[in-house]
Amino acid sequence: MHLLYARFFTKVLRDMGLVNAGEPFKRLRNQGIILGEDNEKMSKSRGNVVNPDPLVAEYGADTVRAYLMFIGPWDQGGPWNFQGIEGVSRFMNRVWALVEGSNGRGGAEQAGAGGAGQAGAGGGSGPGQASADRHAASARTLDRAVHQAIKEVTEDLEGFRFNTAVAELMTLVNAMYKARPECAAFPDAWTEAVRSLLLLLAPIAPHITEELWQRSGFDGSVHLQRWPSHDPAALVANTVTMAVQVNGKVRGQIEAPTDADKATLLELARSDENVARYLMGVEVKREIVVPGRLVSFVTGS
Repeated sequence: MHLLYARFFTKVLRDMGLVNAGEPFKRLRNQGIILGEDNEKMSKSRGNVVNPDPLVAEYGADTVRAYLMFIGPWDQGGPWNFQGIEGVSRFMNRVWALVEGSNGRGGAEQAGAGGAGQAGAGGGSGPGQASADRHAASARTLDRAVHQAIKEVTEDLEGFRFNTAVAELMTLVNAMYKARPECAAFPDAWTEAVRSLLLLLAPIAPHITEELWQRSGFDGSVHLQRWPSHDPAALVANTVTMAVQVNGKVRGQIEAPTDADKATLLELARSDENVARYLMGVEVKREIVVPGRLVSFVTGS
């Protein structure tokens, strides 16, 4: 009824000449209903009511809030599922471990002693150059994941697609975990990834993001920052994932620049830990490179 009254008073004010608009809202959005686990509307008589207070005490307000966004399309709702909130709880714990474990800017602080400095020490096209190329490819892949997340989450929030916004953030966290072992080699890219993750997650999980923002040493409050914008150029793929075979069997994969030459691709392939294990102590008779697709080693019997 409050919508009906809002329209009534707006039209009265318009007729009195106090306002120009005849409608109080630009758009009406009706939210869906959270059902019980039995797929029925919650009610005391059915005994399927979920009390949020114990959930907040157990999981925290951010997890409950995020799960309500993730449970389904905002305008459709969906049935409550205790296994589902466990999944969102694990996601929040992963975010905390990711940011706190690297100390937000920790990758940058740890880089000075090794990582980036040693990566280019070899020079030329030797192992050092291959390591530098691998780090550069990882940094570009991370940067692309960050800008993809900024684009998708922004569009999802504007369209009230909160469930897909959370899903996109989960994808970003997965990409960051994949890049974390090498983050010391690209500290600036890692710091920007952490910063963007916290900014994008802040409307969904305001408490954990503010805590991690402060712990990471960023200025001010996460909730007073300018919303990030994506760079369309960063979304263009400039790396490619290639399979690495030894005697016809896939033993690993590499992420390589799209313009990498044959020598660089071979070095990247040899630097893969599992591939190196199969090449150890054997004679390589042939090296086959199919740019953008495959690196293959044929060894002696």
